[in-house]
Amino acid sequence: MTPSPRLLHTMIRVGNLERSVDFYTRLLGMKELRRRDVPEGKYTLAFVGYGDEASQAVLELTYNYGVDRYEMGTAFGHIAIGVPDVRATCERLRAEGVKITREPGPVKFGTTVIAFIEDPDGYKIELIERP
Repeated sequence: MTPSPRLLHTMIRVGNLERSVDFYTRLLGMKELRRRDVPEGKYTLAFVGYGDEASQAVLELTYNYGVDRYEMGTAFGHIAIGVPDVRATCERLRAEGVKITREPGPVKFGTTVIAFIEDPDGYKIELIERP
């Protein structure tokens, strides 16, 4: 039987790899799964996620040597992460200096509680309450 296709990862470019790995691991609870430095290509990859890459989609953080900032495009929307308590998560992240761009509350025309934050490079992350 042929395996079904599945989403493997989403790649985002970051201006400071250590700062981004810290944000996604320490503040959002992911684990750094693996890292690959490619000096001949002048980049380093760090894969972070909540579970094993064999069964879960992860984020690929790409640092290109010497590039500390990227312009945000208009096509990318956001990364979504389910959390048990959006309000408590935002309080904890705010205490760590994370920018909350949409305060916790029900989604427009619905009841699901969401909030939006930004990672250190300005990528939007939607927190969705999943009790």
